[in-house]
Amino acid sequence: MHIAILTFDGFNELDSLIALGILNRVRQPGWRVSLASPSETVTSMNGVRLHRQAALDEIESFDAVLVGSGIKTREIAEDTAVMQVLARLDTERQLIGAQCSGTLILAKLGLLNGVPGCTDLTTKPWIQEAGIEVLEQPFFARGNLATAGGCLASVYLAAWTLARLVGPDAAAEALHYVAPVGEKSDYVERALSNIQPYLP
Repeated sequence: MHIAILTFDGFNELDSLIALGILNRVRQPGWRVSLASPSETVTSMNGVRLHRQAALDEIESFDAVLVGSGIKTREIAEDTAVMQVLARLDTERQLIGAQCSGTLILAKLGLLNGVPGCTDLTTKPWIQEAGIEVLEQPFFARGNLATAGGCLASVYLAAWTLARLVGPDAAAEALHYVAPVGEKSDYVERALSNIQPYLP
């Protein structure tokens, strides 16, 4: 099982790395979580440089793809070469999620046609301009497609991915591990309450 978190130049560290940390709590043979990008290295909005773990052109081999956000998302959405690769995403056989401005990428790919989405406040008008209804909530999913709005909603996107690929118990266990001490039960309950309505 290979999960890719698409991470581009100008990426938001919270969106990519929180999901990476939570998803890597699963210890199963063949379980792999990778930061995937079109270049060997990417630099975050705050100057953090990361080396990719997978190439973007491996897109068809991923079982799940989470599209991270960042300050250059509108530029990425206009990059023909990148978007041609991303156009190979397949909601029939892949779980596909997007975080904040990553929702714009899904909108531009036509994956959100008829499906409302969640995003951050800055990106909201761009999503609306693309003809997509923006929900005032942190998480929404329909079928194999999910979106989250607000940096810390990356927790919900990661939990949904775990619940779909491994099961709700695995999601709860991973959330419990990362939850603040003294708040673990409440934290897990609240997080799961945001994804449970969208689980099969």
